[in-house]
Parts: sequence; structure tokens; C-alpha cells
Amino acid sequence: QVQVVESGGGSVQAGGSLRLSCSASRFGYIVNAMGWFRQAPGKEREAVATTYMRGGGSFYADSVKGRFTASVSQENAKNTTLNLQMNSLEPEDTAMYYCAAESRTLPIHGLGAPIDFTYWGQGTQVTVSS
Repeated sequence: QVQVVESGGGSVQAGGSLRLSCSASRFGYIVNAMGWFRQAPGKEREAVATTYMRGGGSFYADSVKGRFTASVSQENAKNTTLNLQMNSLEPEDTAMYYCAAESRTLPIHGLGAPIDFTYWGQGTQVTVSS
């Protein structure tokens, strides 16, 4: 079982920055990848970034490349902490942001889709005003 908890959402003006954090606590499971997703009202959940553990790199959606950066700040036998630094925020970035973790190998080594992930957090709201 893997427990996922996000934190760090909030409200900011366009051009501002926010930092999200995600903690994945696992009990007997290995986390191979973690992802950030977002869902705006009336829209489907979309991938923002996927990070592979043990130096496997991060992949980003085109809409956030150059503005968002995912990084692992803690990786040990029991817990992994993944951060998402969001700069130059735009009103279009307004959404509920979700973190997800997966212990299996993803179908491709790239930006994962929601269906690729098993363990999900409850989400944290990000609101960007113009």
C-alpha cells in the first residue's frame, strides 16, 4: 500500500510562483514513478509531469515546459517526497492538482497518463488570477 498526500496549493496572481509537495509513504512497495496531474472544472484530468525514481528523469506536458520543475527531495525505503515548482503561472494553470504514485513499470518511459497510476492523493487547489 502507498499513501499519497499533497500540500502547497493556494492562490496567486498571474506571473507568480507556487511550490507543491507530495509525500508517498509506502509499506513494502517500491515506488517507480510519481506524477503530477491537474483537472479544471469541466475538463478531463491531464498529465503535468512524470518523475522516475532513482535518477530516471522527469517529463513534462508541453503547456508547462520551461515553467514547471519537478524534483525529488527525499527518497528512502519508506518515503518519497516529490516537489513541483511552478513559475510564471497563468490563469490557465488554475485547477485541482493531484499527485500519484506507481510501483509497477509504466508502459513508456515518458509522460504518464492517469490510467498508468494506482495510488492517488486527494488533490490541492491552485488558483491563478489575472
